[in-house]
Amino acid sequence: MSPAPASASPAESDLVRAARGLPVSRTPVWFMRQAGRSLPEYRELRAGTKMLEACQDPDLITEITLQPVRRHGVDAAIFFSDIVLPLVVAGVDIEIKPGVGPVIANPVRSVADVDALPELDPAALDFIRTAVGRLVAELGPTPLIGFAGAPFTLATYLIEGGPSKEHARTKAFMHAEPEAWARLLERLSISSSMFLRTQVDAGASAVQLFDSWAGVLSAVDYAERVLPHSRAVFDGMGDGRAGEDRVPRIHFGVGTGELLPLIGEAGADVVGVDWRVPLDEAARRVGPGYSLQGNLDPAVLLADRATVDREVRRVVEQGRAARGHVFNLGHGVLPDTDPGVLTHVVELVHELTAK
Repeated sequence: MSPAPASASPAESDLVRAARGLPVSRTPVWFMRQAGRSLPEYRELRAGTKMLEACQDPDLITEITLQPVRRHGVDAAIFFSDIVLPLVVAGVDIEIKPGVGPVIANPVRSVADVDALPELDPAALDFIRTAVGRLVAELGPTPLIGFAGAPFTLATYLIEGGPSKEHARTKAFMHAEPEAWARLLERLSISSSMFLRTQVDAGASAVQLFDSWAGVLSAVDYAERVLPHSRAVFDGMGDGRAGEDRVPRIHFGVGTGELLPLIGEAGADVVGVDWRVPLDEAARRVGPGYSLQGNLDPAVLLADRATVDREVRRVVEQGRAARGHVFNLGHGVLPDTDPGVLTHVVELVHELTAK
């Protein structure tokens, strides 16, 4: 495994320090969806095992989470999981279909459907405790980032029955059934918070809440009908700490340029930015109280090396406008990405930012 920057513990790592807006030895780098997707060793390990089965196997979770740290020398590991996993563990009938995504057997379409959803039992998360414990021991000073999906994104899968472009059923339900909507998101916020808290209690050094589809909402709808429930996820983590002792929280959504200040208000220390908004502009929008994460367009990694280098340099330079910068992509690694390019990006960012 490639060595992490000199630090006594994950709490003093560049990732955690950047998240808190503290000086770093170099800009930390990790990639969303680095655990899997583009790595041949991942595809070999996953052969014959369904995604949702792999996500509940501590041996596979541990190995898949470690693979990109070994190969790329990234500054953080991201816990290998899936956004819908809390629903699956609770007992919701979900299948991840190749080329499609999560498909719900019985979508939520009524108030009664909301009330019939099974609740997540903390005892069912023992596999997470086991995997995180192993990972923390293996990673040493390299931090592990906990993973969970945000209530709104989980709700979209439940209501739409699977991936959607318009999210029309979700938004219609949100407006037509406000009480049931609030009850649904309250229940989902409890599950997401429990999922993150379990990872933190077992040793994760930071967490990221993914709200993949929040960008389909207006700022008004997000502020009134979603933000309180995302805030409840972070508030419910219950680590009982504040300031520099609190586990840093990263909050990320796609297409959320108009929502960036609100995403910070949900309780984030770090606001994740997709590729659509330059980081210096994102820093202006969210204000000085937040670090930023991002935001190289994942498609750029498929271009020639000169283009990759130019765009990496641009992101690094624009990231200096924030109080702290965690270099990442503006969304997940694309499956066709050459792993060697990812390793090169890590090395280049470290070279450009070494103090």
